[in-house]
Amino acid sequence: MDNITRRDAGLPYISDDAVFKQQAETRRIVQELNTADSSDFELLGSIVKRLIPDSGECIFINPPFRCDYGFHIKAGKNLYINYNCVILDVAQVTIGDNVQIAPNVAIYTAGHPVHPVSRNSKYEYGIPIVIGNNVWIGGNTVVCPGVTIGDNAVIGAGSVVTKDIPQNAIAAGNPCRVIRTITEADKKYYYKNREFDEEAWTDIEKMTGETSNETVL
Repeated sequence: MDNITRRDAGLPYISDDAVFKQQAETRRIVQELNTADSSDFELLGSIVKRLIPDSGECIFINPPFRCDYGFHIKAGKNLYINYNCVILDVAQVTIGDNVQIAPNVAIYTAGHPVHPVSRNSKYEYGIPIVIGNNVWIGGNTVVCPGVTIGDNAVIGAGSVVTKDIPQNAIAAGNPCRVIRTITEADKKYYYKNREFDEEAWTDIEKMTGETSNETVL
C-alpha cells in the first residue's frame, strides 16, 4: 500500500516523495494567496476556491494562511477565517456553516507516535476533526486531532481543545472544558451584560427573521 493510500485510510504513513509532491502543489497555491493583494477580495476568493475546492458560498480567508493539502478541508457556507490560521489537514477537516475562526487558530489533525523509537521511524498519522455549524473559535486556540466541536459552540481564546465539545456550549481553558450552556437568555446580549440596542435588534430581525420570543438553539 502506498503512503498516500495509507494516509487517506487513517493508517500511519511516511511522508515520501509522492506525499511531498501533493504538498508542493498546495504550497504554490498557499503562496499565491499569501502574496496576493489583500484588498482584492475577489482575487482572494478565487484563490481560496482553488485551495479548498470542497467549500460552500461566501468563504473568506484573511491571509496569511497555511494548510498541508486544502483538498482535505470540507467547508460549509459563510466561513470566515482570520489572520494566521494553520490547518494541518493530513486527515479530513469538516467545517459547518456560519463558522468564525479568530486570528492565530491552529487546527491539527496531524500527530506523531509518543515513543521515540516509533516516532523516529518517520511514521506519522492524521485523525479527522469536525467543527459544527455556527461555531466561533477564539484567538490563539489549538484544536487537537480527533476532536469534534458541536453546533453553536463558542471556544474561548487561548484554549487547547483535546476532547469533544458538546453543542450549545461555551468552553475554554487548557485543557478546554465546558463552562456553561448557551441559553435563550444570551440572545439579547452582544458582550457580557451589554444588550443590543433597539436599532441593532431590528436589523437582526430583518436579516435573520429572528424575534425575541423565538427559540434558535
